[in-house]
Amino acid sequence: MLRGTVVTHRHRCGKPNCRCAGGETLHEEVILTYSRASRARSVRIPEELIESVREATQRYREAREQLEAAGNAGLEDLVAKLRRRS
Repeated sequence: MLRGTVVTHRHRCGKPNCRCAGGETLHEEVILTYSRASRARSVRIPEELIESVREATQRYREAREQLEAAGNAGLEDLVAKLRRRS
């Protein structure tokens, strides 16, 4: 499980004779973006790890959704009990 988002980052390197200078064919790299201490961070993902990192971030999203659903169900139960007491 891994918190973050896998994205493909496209950019120009700045070298005047590079293929990316014209803006048609940019450099691409796959990165993991995440936040830490309220600051955006990113790390480059090597080609051989891309799929496993994507799967790990998907597992995190699914677990977060389940936790959110359980928390909402608990909240609804509490509100219902408090209304019955009134």
